[in-house]
Amino acid sequence: MADYDDKGELIATGRDIGGTKAWCHVMYALHAVSAFGGLLGSATIIYGFLFGWPSIVAVIINYVTRDNARGTWLDSHWRWQLRTFWYAAAWAAGGVVLFLTFIGIPLALVIWGVLSLWLLYRVVRGWIALSGDRAMPVPAA
Repeated sequence: MADYDDKGELIATGRDIGGTKAWCHVMYALHAVSAFGGLLGSATIIYGFLFGWPSIVAVIINYVTRDNARGTWLDSHWRWQLRTFWYAAAWAAGGVVLFLTFIGIPLALVIWGVLSLWLLYRVVRGWIALSGDRAMPVPAA
């Protein structure tokens, strides 16, 4: 199958991306296990996503296999997953700083609640788009 960019233009013709797409499914599955494990277990969604071993493994796989996806529509999924992880880490850290001020505890709880929903949304939306062979809307690298 040929690859198309966001504008529908043909890119990377003749390149076999089946294995790369399979790695992307594996990474979404690992992130989902971490996030939903935090939802269903004793940890929080954020803690499970940022510190759970499946998510850490997914981020490592993402960096190791990143070059395989460059120049294809799958590159947007690699960037989507990395941006999700690192933005979540930044917002979670900001919530910790607010929580430590004691005055910011209510705001920190709101940030963590919204961040939890955002994480679930990003994992589900990305995986659905991947299953439909669609690129993710991320800024150009």
